[in-house]
Amino acid sequence: MPIAQAPALITNQQLTPFLLVGTLVLLTCVVAVRFAVRSGLPTLLIYLAIGVALGDGGLGIRFSSADLTQVLGYSALVLILAEGGLTTSWRSIEKSVAPAGVLATVGIVVSVLVVGSGAHYLLHLPWTIALVLGAVVSSTDAAAVFSVLRRVPLPPRLTGILEAESSFNDPPAVLIVVALADQAAHGSSGPLWLLALTAIGELAGGAVIGAGIGWAGGKLLPKAASTSSGLFSIGILALPVLAYALANQAHTSGFIATYVAALILGNLPLPHRPAVRGFAQAMGWVAQIGLFVLLGLLASPGRLVHQLVPAVVIGLVLLLVARPLSVLIAVTPFRIPLREQAFLSWAGLRGAVPIVLATVPATAGIHGVDWLFDLVFVLVVIFTLVQGPTLPWVAQRLGLGDVHHTVDVELEVTPLEELGADVLQVQIGQTSQLAGVEVFELRLPTGADVTLVVRDGEAIVPAPDTILRHGDQLLIVATPQSRARAEARIRAVSEGGRLAEWHRSPPAGRDAPAAAAGRGVAPGPRDGERPTTGPRRGPVLPRHVRGAPPRRREPR
Repeated sequence: MPIAQAPALITNQQLTPFLLVGTLVLLTCVVAVRFAVRSGLPTLLIYLAIGVALGDGGLGIRFSSADLTQVLGYSALVLILAEGGLTTSWRSIEKSVAPAGVLATVGIVVSVLVVGSGAHYLLHLPWTIALVLGAVVSSTDAAAVFSVLRRVPLPPRLTGILEAESSFNDPPAVLIVVALADQAAHGSSGPLWLLALTAIGELAGGAVIGAGIGWAGGKLLPKAASTSSGLFSIGILALPVLAYALANQAHTSGFIATYVAALILGNLPLPHRPAVRGFAQAMGWVAQIGLFVLLGLLASPGRLVHQLVPAVVIGLVLLLVARPLSVLIAVTPFRIPLREQAFLSWAGLRGAVPIVLATVPATAGIHGVDWLFDLVFVLVVIFTLVQGPTLPWVAQRLGLGDVHHTVDVELEVTPLEELGADVLQVQIGQTSQLAGVEVFELRLPTGADVTLVVRDGEAIVPAPDTILRHGDQLLIVATPQSRARAEARIRAVSEGGRLAEWHRSPPAGRDAPAAAAGRGVAPGPRDGERPTTGPRRGPVLPRHVRGAPPRRREPR
């Protein structure tokens, strides 16, 4: 067909109102975040409400395509998982990976069986449809949990389990829903061991593909395209999407490939880390806003009313039986205390993934299941309203909210390619033991030095005896060879104080004492040696350690 005669999906006359409505919706969603933070409600409820208001029950925008919803939903989930992996610190979830992994796999199976049994006996659904329903509502949502826990600090292990589980359980949930829906639609059946083996193989294959893409891309892309922070950020976000496409093409789990690739990339020493994180978070927000508004458009208030009672029944089975039993079976071997298990049970909020998965049965060819989307939609809204605002109260009642846990120190790295150096930005948190340490006591390796301290909005050029405080931001310039050692030293002092690793000499070269003396910093002792003295400060040990009263001076 000639280009001039090709039909247009949208005309210039339709473009203007489309952009007008789209930008107004986007700005409304951005402003709504402040209201969500103050009210304690997850932002997903506000975005869903905006979508419903734009649909049949409000402004009258008609949208009823389950196929398009599923395609756009999967696309949004890829970006959301990529953002989650790129912004997740492996150190924060390392000790929680094992229990979270079991909870995201074994726990999902338990939840599917319990909810399926409840749907069969209480709602009198056929076993095939009941199990599909159980699989659809089995996945939790991290954004819904952490949006209401910003002001409620939790133990690091508990936070890590919630964060890792919500990222791990999406791929198994998708595989189970697709398999059960295909069986219900086409009558294809097979032994359970074969289904389990297939799921394990797809997850393992996706993880391998994601790991390969993440590692290879993280090594090659900085060498090929690191001059522009904007282009580099686009390239980094494209790698998890590539992992999804390759894994799906290989008939493995694309979602687990996306998350694994992003997690590896997010924990490699990449340049332009602030730009990469900012771009990934922005794309994640756009994906969330678009997904929730789209799901709200697909819902019809007139249909939702009829699913109120069934949604409450299934939600109670999920909240009071399935989730606690899943947590008990999955994490008890890891010696998780019962009070933390109770919080994990209550914190299993559902979000976008179950609503997107509710479109799978209809697109798979199962007849007469249009009500499933409405039931899951109502369930997510009601139980998010019940669980979300009460999570801080539950944490306090269980004695978990009193645990004082904040970020001790944050580091960001910005490259200076032309100068052959990196700039480390250090944020000193409220629990960091960097506070009270003088600059010379950091004992940074040769090639790294503190060049600026920003305190209460005022920039200070530090002297060796400048005392660091909570809330300070430090700018450290380091050579590429010393950057990793400087980061390690900052983290060590933040966790162990000024005497951290005192028995070890700083990882500098043979001329470390001379280089340190040139900066007015006394080097640390070598193994088996007594502490040495520097040219400006005398003994390196702090005065109050040597027996003299501590001497505090304001920064110069």
